[in-house]
Amino acid sequence: MNIVKTVALIAVGLILASCTSMAPRADYGALVKKMMDSSFRNEGIAKTDRLIQDEANAACSEAQNASLPDAVAASIQEAALKSVRMPSDGKFTGDWREGEKLAQNGRGMTWSDKTALPKDNGGNCLNCHQVTKEEVSYGTIGPSLYHYGKDRGVLDPESQESRPIVEYTWTKIYNAKSYNACSGMPRFGHAGLLDEMQMKHLMALLLDPKSPVNR
Repeated sequence: MNIVKTVALIAVGLILASCTSMAPRADYGALVKKMMDSSFRNEGIAKTDRLIQDEANAACSEAQNASLPDAVAASIQEAALKSVRMPSDGKFTGDWREGEKLAQNGRGMTWSDKTALPKDNGGNCLNCHQVTKEEVSYGTIGPSLYHYGKDRGVLDPESQESRPIVEYTWTKIYNAKSYNACSGMPRFGHAGLLDEMQMKHLMALLLDPKSPVNR
C-alpha cells in the first residue's frame, strides 16, 4: 500500500510540474512596473515622472547588481562625462563651513517641500559617508571622506598642481556615473539637485586644508 501511495504521489507531482512548465512565464518587469505605478501618485513637488528611468539607470536595474558588459558601461560613462559642466568662473571651491552644513543636511525633494529648487536641498553626505572625525553616526555605503584632501596632497585646491584631483572630485559630485556606470551616488549637478555654488561649498569641505575633513 505504501508503495502504491508513493507512486501515485510521484505521478501527481510530475503532472503538476508538467502543467507548470507549460504555463507562460510571468513578465516580472511588467509586474514590478505595474506595482510601482499603482503605489505612487503626484503629490506636492514629488511627481510620478521620477519613476521613469533614464538609459543608464535602466541598464543598471536590468543587470540586477551584475557587472554590465564593458561596451555598455563605457557608453554610460562617456555620456555621463560629457554631461559635466565645470564651474562657470573657473573656481572650484567655496566656503567649507557652508559645505559642512550641506553635508549634514538631508532635506529636500520630498512631497512636503514647497519647491524643488536646489537652494532648498542638502547634500545628505552623511547618509553614505563618514565626513569628519567628530561624527558618531554616518553611513558606510560609500568610503570615508575623512582626510580626503589631505591624503591626496591638496595644499591649495585652486592651484594647478591640485587640478587633476580637483577636477576628478568636481566630476564625481556633478555626475558620479562618469567613473562608475552603476554608481548609486546622487548626480548632484546633472540632476539639478545642487547648484554650482553649493557644489563649490562641498568641494571646499573636501579639499580645503582648513576644513575639519582635513584636520
